[in-house]
Amino acid sequence: MKVSDILRVKGGTLFTVAPDEPLSSALNVMSQHDIGSLVVMEAGELVGMLTFREVIQAVVNNGGALGTTRVRGVMDDAPLTCTPATELDEVRRMMLGRHARYMPVLSEKTLMGVVSFYDVAKAVVDSQDFENRMLKAYIRDWPVESRDELPSSNPN
Repeated sequence: MKVSDILRVKGGTLFTVAPDEPLSSALNVMSQHDIGSLVVMEAGELVGMLTFREVIQAVVNNGGALGTTRVRGVMDDAPLTCTPATELDEVRRMMLGRHARYMPVLSEKTLMGVVSFYDVAKAVVDSQDFENRMLKAYIRDWPVESRDELPSSNPN
């Protein structure tokens, strides 16, 4: 399974923020849309990622207040990225290795979407459920004569 499979199911809604926006504005967008991350874009290019992890760290570092903090001051300016052709197993390894919960998907320099660790886990579970149903259907429909031909565990 590839990242493009997740994006096809997930849809194309993207939420972005400019790096010079106030952090409070970014938080309003995240809250309104019930999302955990924003892609930071400048001049049409990905320049960072803002997640609740960076926001919490910024609030703690600022004594519990946002103040005049800008997105640029707290964003991850070197986020992990992948392409639509990246295999899901590779995405899982990358996300686990960096403890990343969100990963922008780029086709060359064009932002195609964002996959979350939840999206990856859901795709894996859905794939395993489908495989389990297929295996159970195969076993249930096993021809009777083939069952009789299976070797016995008792040789006598």
